[in-house]
Amino acid sequence: MSIDIILSVVLRALSIYTFLSLSNEYSRYPSLLYHYSAFRKFLYISKMVAAADSLVWELVKNNNSFMRKKSGKTSRSGSVRFSVERGNLASLSTYKYSGIANSKTIDISSTDDNRAALTLKTKKAGTSGKSGKATIALNKSFRRTAKTITGQATDNYYRSDLKSAALAKYSAVYRGNRAAKGVKKARAVKRGRA
Repeated sequence: MSIDIILSVVLRALSIYTFLSLSNEYSRYPSLLYHYSAFRKFLYISKMVAAADSLVWELVKNNNSFMRKKSGKTSRSGSVRFSVERGNLASLSTYKYSGIANSKTIDISSTDDNRAALTLKTKKAGTSGKSGKATIALNKSFRRTAKTITGQATDNYYRSDLKSAALAKYSAVYRGNRAAKGVKKARAVKRGRA
């Protein structure tokens, strides 16, 4: 989040407030409508400004809407910060795994038809939100899919540091999909001491 993005959000909020508070003034001052429409056009033409990954991480690391803080069981263990944004393979709130701060992210998720999908950020992701992703369906055998993940995400110099995390996430998604299809029984969750 750069200053330009924050300013554009504030200006958009002010324009909505102006529209609501001055809606009955348009009949008396027709030039006000012209200036307001020109101002709105300026707001929607402005694009997002690219910022360095480390700067974005410094802005969002202590407070963002995806963070889940869990307190430790003892005073020695402290608290653990989890994160639930897309693109975070380990669900940990760290710079390495962050889906918000990094310009290159890998995400493996389950689809509606109990299959898996590999999502990568593209170069357009810095300036456009939804169209900045490339999704690859992972619907082959386990070994061929693991080879696809390795080839697409790590071997082509995209994010080689996330190879083991990506394969671990795919293994978990694959196990969950097999249980959802009824091929294999779900594991029972152990609670407490037996």
